[in-house]
Amino acid sequence: MTFDKTIKIAPSILSADFADFGREIRAIEAEGCDWVHVDVMDGHFVPNLTFGPPLCKAIRKHITTVMDVHLMIAPVDPYIEAFAEAGADIITAHLEAGPHTHRTLQAIKATGKKAGLALNPGTSVDAAVPLLDLVDLVCVMTVNPGYGGQKFIHSQVDQIRRLRSLIGDRPVHIEVDGGVDPVTAPLVVDAGADVLVAGSAVYRGGSAETSSVYGANMRAIREAAQIERKMTA
Repeated sequence: MTFDKTIKIAPSILSADFADFGREIRAIEAEGCDWVHVDVMDGHFVPNLTFGPPLCKAIRKHITTVMDVHLMIAPVDPYIEAFAEAGADIITAHLEAGPHTHRTLQAIKATGKKAGLALNPGTSVDAAVPLLDLVDLVCVMTVNPGYGGQKFIHSQVDQIRRLRSLIGDRPVHIEVDGGVDPVTAPLVVDAGADVLVAGSAVYRGGSAETSSVYGANMRAIREAAQIERKMTA
């Protein structure tokens, strides 16, 4: 992975057909996604239970782009190596998940993977400042983590803008996760985001058999975001 600030669409497979992940992943990649976002939830740190390392390993062979694994789990450290071995390209941990985030990010880096730091809506981006030299990505949650299909929290746009100024010229992506669609994408891109995670807004109305719908949904998000970027360039 090389760093660049082009807009990236990262569909969350949390909204895909769980019985057909292989075809679902091939479909979104064929239709132009940039990354594949995997939401790992433990039923403890967040009120939902989803995937573990075996699922990540099983779907890895279907992913030709970037496997972006978002760990909404606590504790995190005991599972980093397993997700790295399962094939994650990026491993993102929550600042709120444990008392030693610096150590967690070091552990991710030690596996040779890109390290991400996620921030809940109730956490100020200023808390990330001591960690910015360790990360490749900061994920700003624009919903409270745990479920797909939630309403976008607009106050997070100012947080994204503040984070962009704090990052400065560091090669760090700003990812936005939650409620991203053609209406909210321009807002977060204008604030400084470059990676857009979208679940229901990508998968709505389509299927692996009708993947052109996925493509149309992704293009609508990307085009809305790119128009905003051109207007503010």
